[in-house]
Amino acid sequence: MSSAPPRVDTRPRTAVLLQQNGMGDLVWHAEYLRLIAGTSSDGQVTLIAAPSVMARELIGHEPWLREVVDFDRRPRRSERRRGRHSGLAGLLRFAAQLASERFERLVLFSDHPARALFVAWRAGIRTRLGYGATWLQRWMLTPSPWIRLYEGPAVASYKDASAFAIAQGWCDAPVVPRLSVRPDALARMQARLAPLPRPLHALAIGASEPFKQWGEAQFVELATLFAARGHGVLLLAGPAEAALARSILARIPAPLRAHVATMTDGTVADSVAALSLVQSCIGNDTGAVQIAAAVGTPTFVVLGPRPPLEHDPQTMRLVQAASLHDIRASDVAAQALRELGLA
Repeated sequence: MSSAPPRVDTRPRTAVLLQQNGMGDLVWHAEYLRLIAGTSSDGQVTLIAAPSVMARELIGHEPWLREVVDFDRRPRRSERRRGRHSGLAGLLRFAAQLASERFERLVLFSDHPARALFVAWRAGIRTRLGYGATWLQRWMLTPSPWIRLYEGPAVASYKDASAFAIAQGWCDAPVVPRLSVRPDALARMQARLAPLPRPLHALAIGASEPFKQWGEAQFVELATLFAARGHGVLLLAGPAEAALARSILARIPAPLRAHVATMTDGTVADSVAALSLVQSCIGNDTGAVQIAAAVGTPTFVVLGPRPPLEHDPQTMRLVQAASLHDIRASDVAAQALRELGLA
């Protein structure tokens, strides 16, 4: 008896382009990338994103991710450099790179995708799915269900991504962002954090913009309040905040410093793992708090008067006031302890 011929995978070879350039933006979209992968060749997608989203560190271990392609068009001002794909010449080079990948479908999470659509056209990608919020987009995109962009008070990115995913049939309701932890990073962080007392609180002291920074003095007071109760504190940030972390630690009363550790030298994957091991995360509105919520850790975002984040109301709590500097460390500590059942 002859065996049946192997089944041919007719699903399209898919790339997904993420417009936003922050780690938190990737966290908000990761579950939608996974769902799109389920409709794609080999159950995988290629992610096209800015280098600043740190995609390889955040989701590079996921089985549904084929590869990450850097779209280096508009670096952040703090990087003080010109992107490799800036300008017409850069876009043409990028289109040639994508053409070699032979993608059959491009999914765009973007509310102004004109440049990306030009690249897709030059790369010969026939199916181009996007929001279709304007007549120009609808002219350049493959006809499909369009969405109306979110105009409410909350941060729009997750709202638009959810509406798009629902319209395309990849899900029937918004999906709460979630991340998995790399096993090797988890083992490293379990060993590194073992000496600290529990409960353990991560303070996300970094900020991508000055207006998001709660301030050194507030973090000193918050860390001191937790350490005085015998709790552990992890001051978590990137290398750019190493001096800030040292300054905060130095201002904590000497007898309490053994309860506090700093981590500014870890990889992004290490930060994901560390945030999965703590009992709470409190910090500025930056990638770390988005990661903390996505790994299921109770998270308190010192947000001030900025637009609310509504993607994970069960895990993420917003600390708001008329001004960021009106938020007192004692009030934040009291709220966190009360909601964690530790008051």
